[in-house]
Amino acid sequence: MKVTDSILYAGVNDHQVDLFEGQYLVPRGMSYNSYVIVDEKIAVMDTVDAAFGQEWLGNVEAALQGRRPDYLVIQHMEPDHSGSIPLFLEKYPEAEIVATPQAFKMMNQFFTLSEEVKQTPAANGGELALGAHTLHFVYAPMVHWPEVMMTYEAGEKVLFSADGFGKFGALDVEDEWAEEARRYYIGIVGKYGPQVQNVLKKAAGLDIAMICPLHGPVLKENLGYYLGLYHTWSSYEPEEDGVAVAYASIYGHTKEAALYLAEALRQKGMKTAVYDLARDDMAAAVADAFRYSKLVLACNTYNMGINPFMNDFITRLAEHSYQKRTVALIENGSWAPVAAKTMTGMLEKCREIAFAENKVTIMSSMKAENQEQLKALASELAGE
Repeated sequence: MKVTDSILYAGVNDHQVDLFEGQYLVPRGMSYNSYVIVDEKIAVMDTVDAAFGQEWLGNVEAALQGRRPDYLVIQHMEPDHSGSIPLFLEKYPEAEIVATPQAFKMMNQFFTLSEEVKQTPAANGGELALGAHTLHFVYAPMVHWPEVMMTYEAGEKVLFSADGFGKFGALDVEDEWAEEARRYYIGIVGKYGPQVQNVLKKAAGLDIAMICPLHGPVLKENLGYYLGLYHTWSSYEPEEDGVAVAYASIYGHTKEAALYLAEALRQKGMKTAVYDLARDDMAAAVADAFRYSKLVLACNTYNMGINPFMNDFITRLAEHSYQKRTVALIENGSWAPVAAKTMTGMLEKCREIAFAENKVTIMSSMKAENQEQLKALASELAGE
């Protein structure tokens, strides 16, 4: 597949994976992207997961059309992108590997490479001339591993963005970019907003016509849209004014309260997304907590703490630097409700969290007074 006349796609689609990184549901599969730049000298950009190594090598060979590669550029050492390095070197032992010094350190942790392997460290701001194409290396530490670099090709104005601007989903499945890119970004990269902001500042100085990520489609049009979303996500600003309602319930009473509130919010015209944390995709719930300006946590007291699914959810929020949001609390308990206190304590490590004035406490089951409290909370969240 041609990206341009001289940049060819050599990646693969994975429909075997069920959990990406062992935790993220990927019902539409994944793509592992690799590119071949054909010039006086040839550079292969990254490899793929070892399970697809032979398929990938076939794609690389087809792109080469009888020629042999001069360079293998490794931008990121996570195994879904570096796993086929040994296979590549078996076939093309004369090729030079280009990577950051830290990537080479990791490479020798993952693999036992021959001392004869040619290793060319890429300097931050360094260049590699291929002929008509020149690669410019831009370090991107902690986006989302410390060894990561991105590569800018000046001639065709292409940014090879490593895991940046990636998304869940194989390339042979059509879906809306932002939904799966948001879930991917928040889960994989979301903790490292300041580092992403630094890379965006570097990218602002480049004339970019195309972005080639390691997951997901090549981005060729309306690049301001994608860059804008990345700026919003990495600055932790809400993407939309709306409410994410996340609940954990045992016998259905807490669920009833959460759904009652969600309906009251919808009647006031508020955009609302509701998640059952025990059954729905946790990564999607986390992504929508970042997407919207307000979050409602509804939880039963459990073992003098909170429901394990809510504990997992709040832990993930805190680990991904959740901030700049309004949070409302609904708790339930039959004799000593402490869910609200526990949830508040867990969120104290998060920055710029404002708690709603209306807190709802349910003693076992919903009563008329709880409905009135939930109506008052809906009014508060709607800004009435």
